[in-house]
Amino acid sequence: MDVFVCVACGTELTAPVSRVALPVHAHYGAWEELHPPLMEAATYAVDPRPTGPPWKLWAEVGEDKAAQQGVYAPVYSVSFGARDRIVIAPGDSRSMALIPERCEGYCRGLDGRGGPNLACEGCGRAVATRMDDCGLWQAVWLEPDAVTRRASGRPAGPAPGWADLERAEHRVPPVEPDGSWSRRWEAAVGVALAHLVAATEGRPVALPPGPVADLLGHAVDHYLPAGPGARSVGLAGPGVRTPRPRPDVLLVPRHPLTGAPWRPRGDEDSVVPLDSGVWAYLAHPGETSPMPATGVLPEGVLRDDYPLPPRPWRPLTPHRCAFADTLAGLPAARGLRLRGYRDASRRS
Repeated sequence: MDVFVCVACGTELTAPVSRVALPVHAHYGAWEELHPPLMEAATYAVDPRPTGPPWKLWAEVGEDKAAQQGVYAPVYSVSFGARDRIVIAPGDSRSMALIPERCEGYCRGLDGRGGPNLACEGCGRAVATRMDDCGLWQAVWLEPDAVTRRASGRPAGPAPGWADLERAEHRVPPVEPDGSWSRRWEAAVGVALAHLVAATEGRPVALPPGPVADLLGHAVDHYLPAGPGARSVGLAGPGVRTPRPRPDVLLVPRHPLTGAPWRPRGDEDSVVPLDSGVWAYLAHPGETSPMPATGVLPEGVLRDDYPLPPRPWRPLTPHRCAFADTLAGLPAARGLRLRGYRDASRRS
């Protein structure tokens, strides 16, 4: 396990933490809602993209400089913040104090608009940004030029791998206990749809029947056209046999440690990466046996008496910013066909 320390004075700023993949929903929450911590306790992730202030308008940046920042389609503003910022759960932060004059927020907490708002208690240097306002996942983002990583001396647990996706606890249900759609699902579907649009160049697609079509069909119908010549889509990944005949596009999981998409061995087919917990739910939805059970109901099986568990009142809708930001961050967005798709989307 690692700890992060202040580069100026060596003060330890985190508890021992182990690296995992950056959650795809890291920057996408639900407006006017308080959110839980983004990261699990004792974990950290690194965002390779520029994030946070300073921001510059697209008109003053231009297409070439925006592309250097990883933005390939017109957006309102482009981040020129630091790359490789490190995110931890707030509970894993140590020896940091708020900088009062940088505690801006919308209404319920801090949003980090003014830059780093946490200072090292050892030397007073600004080292991190606490974010917990409504619409934001609670997190502490460490500035890469203000901290350095050291071995903690504590052994880490087994590194997460593909085998974890078959564990029931890795699956992320699409519906929250209050009957609303999971915010993680809304963001993950928005990200995946952007990759699907890029892989198909905005053409029609045909989803496989079952959970994929049931949960993603409305979103796909909204973002992609209907018509002949649809590209086929299938679910594939560790422990799941790739459909035959081979679909044109495969929905695959991201690795829980590296974030890299799973690929069939020796295969370069088009893949659309999904949040590993979302993919795990689609691939292994749990108990579906039609046979009656004796004794106590198995965990995860719902009773059919009244009152029924709450369910969403609307179809699953992707997070708009997750879709738009992801699509703008794909080099394929500069292509002529996707430019036409973006123009048509703005008019609709």
